Amino acid sequence: MLKERETLMQIAPGYTYVFEHELERAIKEHKSTHIISVPVWSRTKSAIKRTSDILISLTGIVCITPLIPLIYWKIKTESDGPAIYKQERIGINGKPFQILKFRTMYVDAEKNGPALSSSDDVRVTPFGRFLRKWRIDEFPQFLNVIKGEMAVIGPRPERQFYIEQLVKEEPAFIELLKVKPGISSLGQVLFGYAENKTEMLQRLKLELFYMRKYSLRLDFRIFLYTLKTLLKAEGK
Repeated sequence: MLKERETLMQIAPGYTYVFEHELERAIKEHKSTHIISVPVWSRTKSAIKRTSDILISLTGIVCITPLIPLIYWKIKTESDGPAIYKQERIGINGKPFQILKFRTMYVDAEKNGPALSSSDDVRVTPFGRFLRKWRIDEFPQFLNVIKGEMAVIGPRPERQFYIEQLVKEEPAFIELLKVKPGISSLGQVLFGYAENKTEMLQRLKLELFYMRKYSLRLDFRIFLYTLKTLLKAEGK
């Protein structure tokens, strides 16, 4: 992950994407208070992205379907509560939607209010750790993609609670609401999960960089790196 690297980052095996100092320079060229409009894609590119999203999502659903009875049974026997967890996130143009996940925490995990997860989070169930490690908990989001609420690749959606805090520190966060959020993102594969607001802001730089380099080619590289992450079980 990015926070553990000192020299360069790779988007996919065989692709040296950009040196960290070049990334920082590219990010600093953009002033936080100046919002850059997202490049408008042609109908052809938009159609290719949407078609790819649907095909990948259908493939993911087909792959996970045989395991759903076992996943449901294991989640239900380990802790009380629904197997599918729904949470409101903010999508494109600030529109809220219900993101879907296989539940990995105990039902009262946020009884004291919203809280980010960490590597040693006691709120996560034993089976939940397994699901997170292999990113299996994210598979229900393919349904969000088919419904048009998400894309396979795009900035990860946040909750309104955290958006309000992030915007105070980094007004350019609003840029991320100009595209559909994704199941995987540049920040997700290069930085990983954020455990606090400081890390959220660090990961945000990568998401903003993605917005400036928004292209099908970059989406494909992120997708390849996501597959590599899945195969190495680097989820948390």
